[in-house]
Amino acid sequence: MEKNKVCLGAIVGVHGIRGEVKIKCFCDDEKHLTAYGALSNEQGDMSLDIKIVGHSKDLLRAKIKGVEDRTTAENYIGTGLYIERDKLPSLDEEEFYHADLIGLDVRNNQGESLGEVNAIYNFGAGDILEIKSKDGVLEMLPFNKTFVPTINIKDGYIIVEMALADEEAEAEK
Repeated sequence: MEKNKVCLGAIVGVHGIRGEVKIKCFCDDEKHLTAYGALSNEQGDMSLDIKIVGHSKDLLRAKIKGVEDRTTAENYIGTGLYIERDKLPSLDEEEFYHADLIGLDVRNNQGESLGEVNAIYNFGAGDILEIKSKDGVLEMLPFNKTFVPTINIKDGYIIVEMALADEEAEAEK
């Protein structure tokens, strides 16, 4: 994915027979999903004019302009909803988009490279970092100040407290 785009959500299903889609919103406020204009798919070859029409559990229900039936709506399942970064508000010094973290070098307190940020998830209890170690092993740890005390987007790395994660895993056994 290009770094000049930010994924604001994804179409994860359909609702009803009139072409509504279900969207998992990645914004801190669901109003931000449509606040910056038309969205595009990851490739940028599809413009999506979306109108939020309601909620379905933890998901948004929306209409895509020009989509009037369930069969057509089903074609959009799995589509990420992207916006050009320059359309988004500027960030404060301590703020960043999750997309900025993907691919960053992961280091320990001694500055040794452990791997890279592979993905960020949220299963309902807070953000989780997925780290791909240099030997390809995937590990997850909570994304908070305790486990990730330093984030340096400019220089391309984060510092993690893996020892704390190991201690926590041992305590749960």
